[in-house]
Amino acid sequence: MADAEYVNIWMRPERPARGPKPVYSRAQITEAAIRIADAEGLEAATMRRIAAEIGAGAMSLYRYVPSRDDLVELMADRLMGEIDVTGMPSGDWRADLSRYADGLRAMWLRHPWIAAVQRSLPSFGPNQLLLIERLMGVLDAFVSIDENLGLTTLLNSYVEGTVREEISSAEEFRRSGLSEPEWMARSHPYIDRLVRSGDYPIFTKIVMEARQPHLSRHDQFRYGLQRVLDCIAAALPPAAEPPMPAR
Repeated sequence: MADAEYVNIWMRPERPARGPKPVYSRAQITEAAIRIADAEGLEAATMRRIAAEIGAGAMSLYRYVPSRDDLVELMADRLMGEIDVTGMPSGDWRADLSRYADGLRAMWLRHPWIAAVQRSLPSFGPNQLLLIERLMGVLDAFVSIDENLGLTTLLNSYVEGTVREEISSAEEFRRSGLSEPEWMARSHPYIDRLVRSGDYPIFTKIVMEARQPHLSRHDQFRYGLQRVLDCIAAALPPAAEPPMPAR
């Protein structure tokens, strides 16, 4: 589609100026699509399937959502609205960024298909815009806007990279038919042979000494998150740290 013809879904009025009152809404269509994607994956959320879900004709839905890309934009922005950023910034930037990171991870784990639709180019839907205002507002008083963009990207990259790996691992375990402890037990003879060979001292140190691989996924995430927040702290002025509570 040529640039001159493109109209962002957020610029299209949901209700036409003339004609009969719409029977359905974008919100209904989006919620139905999310239910299907949660149960069966993103590819299952076709216009035909959504129409059957809400009792409409498949072609009639294009009056509300003109294309598949528009549908995905609506779905992704709807999920952004699940991340609770009320009350941010609170004055405690570590608490705010930790809360946001936990909320973003939890949303991805509830809707793992989002990993297939995350794109570099933002669509600036209403929920995404609210997140930008609240999240970047946390550091706005302490750093320039460019520094803020960089630090926010650092945080988002950590969360999304970690949860992508978590989702991918869960899918591999599902396909293998093994639980994580069962997979570890099956791998033990080979790992033991590598350790006994003496050829891989760093790998041996990981196997014998590292605590992280034995933490829960949640605790692994929190451990890494604290390291990321420490990096962010190094870029902030001392005044950014909240005052210590009185003894």
